[in-house]
Amino acid sequence: MPQRTIITLLTDFGLQDGYVASLKGIILGMDPQAALVDISHAVPPQDIRSGAFLLYTVYSHFPGGTVHVAVVDPGVGTDRRGLAIQTPSYCFVGPDNGLFSWILKAEPLWRAVSLDHPRFWRPQVSPTFHGRDIFAPVAVHLAQGVPLESLGAPCRPLQAAWTAPREDGDGLHGEVLYVDHFGNCITNITSQDLEAALGNAPCRVRIAGRTIDGISRTYGQKEHGEILALVGSSHHLEIAVNRGHASRLLGIQGGDAVLVTRGPRS
Repeated sequence: MPQRTIITLLTDFGLQDGYVASLKGIILGMDPQAALVDISHAVPPQDIRSGAFLLYTVYSHFPGGTVHVAVVDPGVGTDRRGLAIQTPSYCFVGPDNGLFSWILKAEPLWRAVSLDHPRFWRPQVSPTFHGRDIFAPVAVHLAQGVPLESLGAPCRPLQAAWTAPREDGDGLHGEVLYVDHFGNCITNITSQDLEAALGNAPCRVRIAGRTIDGISRTYGQKEHGEILALVGSSHHLEIAVNRGHASRLLGIQGGDAVLVTRGPRS
């Protein structure tokens, strides 16, 4: 039996409307045997950075040959390009607005083209729904073996210059990238950043006017309702509350500053 095509979907469309169903309908109409996997449709609306981070945390967990479709596209219908990227193991399709920035940093070998050739799109293209009319059909063509170069001209995708952690005399400065379903506040500080800045030295984490002593290994290492910092499964520093919602409790949102310093609380 031939291997089923895997196509993943990540959007900011939500589930209360028919937009996600439209993507799936177009894909299944072209390939009824396609295996569709929803990464998330709850990316905060127009939040390209959150979408980019979510895609980065999961894309490599899929089998080789998977095609990832990502649509967080506040510039839909403007002169921003449509994009297809191919790495040794995966393909990515979506808008050229920085959504694939984390992928391009993680993958040293990639090729990219702009989606220039309408023969690979739906016959009628809405200026407000490129996900349905361009990206979904292009993903199926890629999954069915259409060469990347047939889709358009080679290009260099936009790589967003989002703030990176920085270290100075005050400590290691970062910011919140994403708030997950549990209210955990995931920062742009990685385990590698912590090791480079602190080694095995004790530390404290400051955010939203609070100071957290040390970095826990698990959520349950603290008491019920207690605030903690830990390195989560994405290898990024998180601020959490054991069996609670850190974002609501502390009023934290994306972009909020976090500071990691040496030593216990004075």
